[in-house]
Amino acid sequence: AGEEAAAPSAEPAPAQAPATWSFSPSVYTYIVPRGQSYANPNFAADRAWLHLEARYDYENLNTASLWLGYNFNFGRELTLGLTPMLGGVVGHTTGVAPGYEASAGWRGIAFSSQGEYVIDTAHHTESFFYTWTELSESPVDWGRFGLVIQRTKVYDTTADIERGALVGFSYGALELTTYVLGIGQGAPTIVLGLAADL
Repeated sequence: AGEEAAAPSAEPAPAQAPATWSFSPSVYTYIVPRGQSYANPNFAADRAWLHLEARYDYENLNTASLWLGYNFNFGRELTLGLTPMLGGVVGHTTGVAPGYEASAGWRGIAFSSQGEYVIDTAHHTESFFYTWTELSESPVDWGRFGLVIQRTKVYDTTADIERGALVGFSYGALELTTYVLGIGQGAPTIVLGLAADL
């Protein structure tokens, strides 16, 4: 006779784990040779598709922005991420800003970019596009180096787009990164970034 069929398990199938929140606080200190140095704090919170973010001294000094976005994530070995966002800007600059955050990773190579078009509702001629983009390589788990570009109106720059280099070190959930912007474009701006993934 053939083997008896196994009795169906009385145990229910495990339920899918509920989505949990992740938090990403950061602060970037800008040491500007030709202008006012300042700190730019940011706080992001994500749960499944939902992305929330708050920024200060990002679009302009004494200016805050609040953001709502939708996360799209794809891939395992090659990872891709895209978050279209909409923000409101208040303070020295007032307006609305459609924006995005994008990322890609493959082995030790990482690409990230964030940008926004600030529509200044008080002074239409002051509307502008801002971007921060990085490309880096991590030869070890705790360190990375790479290139960065920035376009900003928070301080005066000698070039429309600042080029630079970065080196970062991580320990646990913390990462400390030093950026040198404006290489070959006059006196460089130094940015010291401290970020956490919680």
